[in-house]
Amino acid sequence: MSDSRRTDAVLLLVALVWGSSYLSAQTATSALPVLVVLFARYAFSALACLGLVAAGRGKEGQREQGRGVRLWTREEVRAGLPLGLTQAAVLVVETYGVAHTTAANAGLIISLTIVLTPLLDRAGHPGGLPPAFYAAAGVCVLAVGLLMSGNGFHAPRLGDLLMLGAALVRAVHVALVGRLTTGRPIRPLHLTTLQTVIGTVVFLPAAAPSLPTLTRADAGTWTQLLYLALFCSVFAFLAQTWAVQRTSASRASLLLGTEPIWAAAIGIALGGEHLTVLTALGATLMVTGTYWGQSVERAHRARVAPQRISPPPPLPVPSLGAAPPAPPYGPERA
Repeated sequence: MSDSRRTDAVLLLVALVWGSSYLSAQTATSALPVLVVLFARYAFSALACLGLVAAGRGKEGQREQGRGVRLWTREEVRAGLPLGLTQAAVLVVETYGVAHTTAANAGLIISLTIVLTPLLDRAGHPGGLPPAFYAAAGVCVLAVGLLMSGNGFHAPRLGDLLMLGAALVRAVHVALVGRLTTGRPIRPLHLTTLQTVIGTVVFLPAAAPSLPTLTRADAGTWTQLLYLALFCSVFAFLAQTWAVQRTSASRASLLLGTEPIWAAAIGIALGGEHLTVLTALGATLMVTGTYWGQSVERAHRARVAPQRISPPPPLPVPSLGAAPPAPPYGPERA
């Protein structure tokens, strides 16, 4: 396999893993309280990330020949504290939303982040966005209405509304990531580790009364928790970082943007969810709108790059995971 094909395969695998996170989270929350699921995911992710940081720190210490090596820099702490809290807020709303809607709808609606983020990141788009971007956003709004309709038009379901809220909160988080990390000497793995530690601390008090339920969880539930933590968060971050460094931003964006397609396909194939005419149309419009909006925003960003007063926002965070910002000028993901 050539290097380019190997890189494409890794990016598609990351998108597949992120797309599967919705069904995994839905399965886990059907057996355990949402806050317990969140605490367990954060705790397992934190342990894995701390192990990776410790291993890297040992090698770095050897290169420094005995000089003190700081675990986290001041810049990483300044960015990590607020980002850890906003990431926790994203996960709370997302996970409660997934627990009350279909995995397919969750994966498709959360992709609204890709058109909401540029609207919030006004500094990254001096002069405003072109009209075509707002047209693409309108297509996405229509898609959300169709996805919420299910078998026919009715009052929106709680889970769908929560996923809408999650898309907005995640867009705020992504804009904040760009503001706090761009142009600063921040190591992505160390920032991710700090966020997972903060999330573990935040969710521990709320989850503590229900933690005994973990001891009664079956092997399937534990498998879902470990999969969410180790694959959907830690593995996906490392694989994404490796692959993005070896391909173009446009190609990586295209491949990672297949996440909502995988979410819908897995929800239908493995979760037993039904695809109605209205939801199929909504899914098609959502994917079309997000890809259209992404391409319009990328072209606009390239045109105004010489006059930009601040760099563009980084990669949106992986679905239902505590992930780091991507390198500046990296691809956006749905």
